[in-house]
Amino acid sequence: MSTTGRSAIPRTSLDTGIIAVHQIRVGKPNLTTTPATPSQNRVKLLLRALRHRNFQLFFAGQLISLTGTWMQTVAQSWLVYRMTGSSLLLGTVGFASQIPVFLLAPIAGAVADRVNKHRVVVATQSSAMVLAGILTILTFSGEVQVWHIIVLSSMLGIVNAFDVPARQAFIVEMVGKEDLMNAIALNSSMFNGARVVGPAVAGILVAQIGEAWCFFANSISYIAVITGLLMMDLPRKTPVRSEASAMEQIVEGFHYVRTTKPVVTLLLLVGLISLVGMPYSVLMPIFADQILHGGASGLGILMGATGTGALLGALTLATRSGLKGISRWIAMSCAGFGASLIVFSFSKSFWLSVAVLVPAGFSMMLQMACTNTLLQTMVPDRLRGRVMAFYSMMVMGMAPFGALFAGAVANRLGAPLTVAVGASTCVVGAGIFYGYIPKFRTETRKLIVAQSLSSGEPPQELNSQKVSDEQLQSASD
Repeated sequence: MSTTGRSAIPRTSLDTGIIAVHQIRVGKPNLTTTPATPSQNRVKLLLRALRHRNFQLFFAGQLISLTGTWMQTVAQSWLVYRMTGSSLLLGTVGFASQIPVFLLAPIAGAVADRVNKHRVVVATQSSAMVLAGILTILTFSGEVQVWHIIVLSSMLGIVNAFDVPARQAFIVEMVGKEDLMNAIALNSSMFNGARVVGPAVAGILVAQIGEAWCFFANSISYIAVITGLLMMDLPRKTPVRSEASAMEQIVEGFHYVRTTKPVVTLLLLVGLISLVGMPYSVLMPIFADQILHGGASGLGILMGATGTGALLGALTLATRSGLKGISRWIAMSCAGFGASLIVFSFSKSFWLSVAVLVPAGFSMMLQMACTNTLLQTMVPDRLRGRVMAFYSMMVMGMAPFGALFAGAVANRLGAPLTVAVGASTCVVGAGIFYGYIPKFRTETRKLIVAQSLSSGEPPQELNSQKVSDEQLQSASD
């Protein structure tokens, strides 16, 4: 065969864990085709998950809906603070909104693995729209009380307990494993893009016309995501019938998480951040009003700064196409999050506080998204919903305990010292995890290879080449 003809690298057999070589075909160059520029290639790499139509619909709908969600989050915290002036009640509302995730996550995970995930997400988004509508009516009528907000927050927490694991596990059904990391990163980018816009708009609306309009905007924003979900063209899937009962599946999920060291390590680290680091956001109205004297508009700017950093962090992850170095990213981002919050806690300057919240948001999102990606790469498909339920338990379920604790401590010691202590604990946790990385890397490598072999696909970043033990090690480094 001539050198200008087509050639192929022959396949090798799968032997002792060596991944089969994928056939590579090199054709004659097309002289009429203009090669893509480096910038075009970067954009294509950044947005590669959007080539899937279902993910396009999901992305667009969620972008609109989450902007409304962040508007309601800021407006609701300001409403509670304006009505009570109590950091304890701010913490109580946060506790009420997230404790159902902690209590119901194992059940919700089993549901996500047994029931059509698309239908679960449609149902949860519809329920959230109804709850936002009720809060809108109560606030417009002037009848809203703190106990109303607590009850509605609890009901929304129940909805989120079922929504989060189903929605996270649904991503892989929209894009496949090849584009999973990029889809998670773009999903996080969209979440945090809304986090920038929503609080800024909410700050202006609350200062000018009141909280009720933010609640109204959130309620109608759910129409976008529900419409997108209903427009999806999904293959008909027959739910996998399991002979095990729902309780047996819950126990199986607990056993898998408890006995799989890389999974439990990641969950414990992200749970620590949620418990002692993330409650800073619950105390943000106090920083905005009493310490930095920014009022409602200042609260929107501070929350928007965190969202800007988180958006940059998610976009940074979106440019990656493999797992190399991800464990170190998790450790360093955890430490960076804690260090940024320590500076924020002692700042008396509004604009310095805004500036330091950008790296805080960047680090926080990078850790969360990297953890999500690594978990979804390691776990079997049949356990994906239950593992993501435990992830949501750690991310959202630990936060209420942190919010309640932070509110109570801030009442006695003040918000700055409360945030500083929690942030210092994050730095300590990052150091412990960093020391565990060599052993973590070896164990993670085995899980990634096992899932790749079971699915018949080579590990990420390892296509079209023979994979040595050292290369597999670098995949989870």
